Amino acid sequence: MTDPSRGAGRSGRGPGRRPGPTETREEILAAARDLFAEKGFDGTSLRAIARAAGVDPTLVHHFFGNKEGVFVEALRFPMDPAVVLSRVASVPRDQAGELMVRTFLEVWRDEERRSPLLAMLRSAMTNERAAALLREFITSVLFSRAGKAVDAPPLRIQAAAGQLIGLMILRHVVRVEPLASASEDELVDIVAPTIQRCLAS
Repeated sequence: MTDPSRGAGRSGRGPGRRPGPTETREEILAAARDLFAEKGFDGTSLRAIARAAGVDPTLVHHFFGNKEGVFVEALRFPMDPAVVLSRVASVPRDQAGELMVRTFLEVWRDEERRSPLLAMLRSAMTNERAAALLREFITSVLFSRAGKAVDAPPLRIQAAAGQLIGLMILRHVVRVEPLASASEDELVDIVAPTIQRCLAS
């Protein structure tokens, strides 16, 4: 029986060499990044990713569960959007703005989770391939689902996201004072009403 992890792959493995799980996983992610950048989220299938990586599609399911799982891992995104959006959907609509601000502050507060976000933003500013991946993540994975979670149109969701991303850049990248050292509660009090207005249809 053929090992599903065997195949031509992307690294030119010899026919007698069996790749380890880590190597196979990284080859899948590398193939996925290429396809997502070229064809977008909707235009990429798990079967196409598996074919490009030289593995059986069941192995992609094994490592990542579904296409969204591959995409989140390919971007090294430090949180599961499904978890965040389920939290947003679970609160009364008039509290969604505050929850979104607190969630962003919580994620960016953690240096380990902040680092890949900064890398993603910086890469997107200078590299079109990285920008394409980030656009796909924003439009197809994160914001479209956020709109459904709070029943808001895309433009309002994107306006809210722009406010939050701008806040995090000023606080953690440019480090403008007194914004950089303000408490999270202060920022929630100031920013949450604006986000709530964006979400109100």
